[in-house]
Amino acid sequence: MIELEGVPELIDPVMVAAFEGWNDAGDAASTAVAHLDREWKGEVFAALDAEDYYDFQVNRPTVWLDGGVRKITWPTTRLSVVRVGGEKPRDLVLVRGIEPSMRWRSFCNELLGFAHELGVELVVILGALLGDTPHTRPVPVSGVTSDPDLARTMDLEETKYEGPTGIVGILQEACTHAGVPAVSLWAAVPHYVSQPPNPKATLALLNRLEDLIDLRIPLGELPEDARAWQLGVDQLAAEDSEVAEYVQTLEEARDTAELPEASGEAIAREFERYLRRRDGGGPAGQAGGHATESGDPASYLRDSPSGRTRPPKPQRPETDADPDAEGPEDTSDDSSGDSSED
Repeated sequence: MIELEGVPELIDPVMVAAFEGWNDAGDAASTAVAHLDREWKGEVFAALDAEDYYDFQVNRPTVWLDGGVRKITWPTTRLSVVRVGGEKPRDLVLVRGIEPSMRWRSFCNELLGFAHELGVELVVILGALLGDTPHTRPVPVSGVTSDPDLARTMDLEETKYEGPTGIVGILQEACTHAGVPAVSLWAAVPHYVSQPPNPKATLALLNRLEDLIDLRIPLGELPEDARAWQLGVDQLAAEDSEVAEYVQTLEEARDTAELPEASGEAIAREFERYLRRRDGGGPAGQAGGHATESGDPASYLRDSPSGRTRPPKPQRPETDADPDAEGPEDTSDDSSGDSSED
């Protein structure tokens, strides 16, 4: 039973969701929602029952001390609400959790129950996948939907993906069948630098979300973190001639594929974002949490404790990776791939 006592009537609410796990390469998507929650001081109003959806041998609870008292934090999915002020105030319902281990249909139905009770007008699900993209170029972010009308009105791709899927794909389809407009935004993370955090991919997702819902998002320290991240990967790549050569090959393939996209429309979009930020200024926000954590730089180019993995010789793709391909390819340890068929 859904109880929403204490939650005020929302203004033009949009639900923004992200889930750790298979659909979250580099923790880019979950960090983006955490950033929104932190910058706008979200208030948690609901949490799903962990025992209904999680295998605790896969996602372990954690024990911690609070003033000498031992407490347990259970892996789950929490919902919070933030109100964004300005000339046109609106509310965001933030959903952040871990990809469930089981009962995916019930999980999605419970989230849709909250969306219905809160009057949510649009669901945006964030994801990140591993791809053959160079870290030196802008992070590709694809917007996809199963709704052909929504694809036309919001300038999105209508998904044609077929294959294994994660909770992002399942939730989007559940929204479509329930008549709730839903969009998935996918950031492509370089597969050779997959270790979290990836502030550059997080920043790209937030920029795309900002354009999609026409809402200015305070970025805090994310732009600086993204520059520092790229500089660190540049330095590591320069130490290995094979990696440097591989990155150069990816750059050439990317530049050739995207040359036609250097259009006036793309330039205008970036200029509009610049003007929006210049005119609006920026609230002093400290981007903490995953967005500013500094991981071990030496781990960026390592796939296993045995040492640096040499990159495969790249094949020049005709197009970028499918935007609806779910999560970190075949190298992920996904225990829930069959759960969606329960």
